[in-house]
Amino acid sequence: MRLLLGWAINAGVLLLLPYLIPAVHIDDFVTALMVALVLGLLNAIVRPLLVILTLPITLLTLGLFLFVINGLMFWLASRLFSGFHIDSFAWSIVAALVYSAVSWAVSAVVLRKNA
Repeated sequence: MRLLLGWAINAGVLLLLPYLIPAVHIDDFVTALMVALVLGLLNAIVRPLLVILTLPITLLTLGLFLFVINGLMFWLASRLFSGFHIDSFAWSIVAALVYSAVSWAVSAVVLRKNA
């Protein structure tokens, strides 16, 4: 149940993103659900490989290159769906940062364990 609720939260945050960042465009909730699913899969499968392959540059930039990798995952997801568009790669980095922060905050409030 928590997995489905987390998926819905991520889709809701994706729908909120165009109001926060004008360079992000998403059509409807179904597209947001699919993009949230693909982002989850990309972050689970592709991102760890990229982190390992780019470890030297990540160490040289003191971890700041991870923002580029997050933006790359967002940009790749936007290329896979016609209903989800980001104007440029730089905006995909910004969108990934905002998406991560808002999704984390909402999930922390909604999905917190009862003490």
